[in-house]
Amino acid sequence: MKLTINGKTLEVAVPPETPLLWVIREEAGLTGTKFGCGKALCGACTVHVDGKPDRSCVTAVGDVEDKPITTIEGLAGDGALHPVQQAWIEENVPQCGYCQSGQIMAAVALLRAIPNPTDEDIDAALSANLCRCGTYPRIRRAVRRAAEAHK
Repeated sequence: MKLTINGKTLEVAVPPETPLLWVIREEAGLTGTKFGCGKALCGACTVHVDGKPDRSCVTAVGDVEDKPITTIEGLAGDGALHPVQQAWIEENVPQCGYCQSGQIMAAVALLRAIPNPTDEDIDAALSANLCRCGTYPRIRRAVRRAAEAHK
């Protein structure tokens, strides 16, 4: 089966029910997407499938064969970080960092849908992504900073 991950075609020989997360990590060698709960509850495994956030730990690879997949590694381009990634650094968001790739992917999707989100929009969009370190205030500041960079 052929997948398009971060704009590159990858041929994989895995059963169609294999979780996308394992193909991203083991077959594509992209380890930025993390395994958290394995039940689509924490958001650590969030990637974009066809431009929308998706929990790769429960998404069967056979269901995304013809759809573009973007991981945290695919956000940066032309030698520059994505504005959300840059804002994360500038706001010193991560502590342990484990959830951060999923948080960033959720934030990118939010800003595509709502370019100038309110705090309520940010909280609603990112509340399904768990941060055990509790860096939510910094996450909110980083999303607002990235929104300003897009203007």
